[in-house]
Amino acid sequence: MRTILIGILFNLLIIQGYSQVGFTQEGNASVYAEKFEGRTTASGESYNFRKATCSHLNLPFGTIIKVTNLSNNQSVVVRVNDRGPFVPDRIVDISRLAAEKIGIPANGVVKVKIEVVEGPVFNSNKQVTTTNQTSTTQAVTQTTQIDGQTQQTGTELYEIKVSVIQPKGFTIQIGNFKEMVNMLKIASDLKNTLKKEVQVQVTTTNSEKTYRLFVGNFSIRKDAEAFKEKVSKVYPDCFIVELK
Repeated sequence: MRTILIGILFNLLIIQGYSQVGFTQEGNASVYAEKFEGRTTASGESYNFRKATCSHLNLPFGTIIKVTNLSNNQSVVVRVNDRGPFVPDRIVDISRLAAEKIGIPANGVVKVKIEVVEGPVFNSNKQVTTTNQTSTTQAVTQTTQIDGQTQQTGTELYEIKVSVIQPKGFTIQIGNFKEMVNMLKIASDLKNTLKKEVQVQVTTTNSEKTYRLFVGNFSIRKDAEAFKEKVSKVYPDCFIVELK
């Protein structure tokens, strides 16, 4: 049986913000591995373990969030500049500096609560000063340097063209998403960072739909492997899929 994919062509993408201040989420947090030091994040910045940054699947780049370690009630303020984590039970990856602030070991996975404390500011030079806190009522301290940039919040609007295709060959799978909005956000990042068309396969398991997101289409595996090496710098959990 031949694989049927949905080709998504982004004609217009407007990202002005996703979540309002006060938005919260609970789940597991993990820490960036040392091998990512200096690598380019999905926002175009280089990862630096000394900066208070994080990855999140759908919060806009530049969003400032408070991450609270629920095991010790310590918090740190970080800025979203990457996409991920692409592991089902995790909601955020944080830099080593941020992890040390709230007592998460380098290889640890800890239950956390995240809260949006400031909407996205589109400036990679934004500096975040973090502070530990021992109670949820203690004020969060943060210092921002905006350099004339203004905070932008609002909604997202996607204008897309969709067509059913039956490709052959090889492609790169980025992730498998339960929420369409998460898939669309990553797809837009792929278009901006990798300059390749994306495809989506919709599957249903136990009455639950999921969206497999692919990028690129190659007739020979060698070309797919070369492209995967490039993609893995931004999406390290990607892998090659043969289309039949």
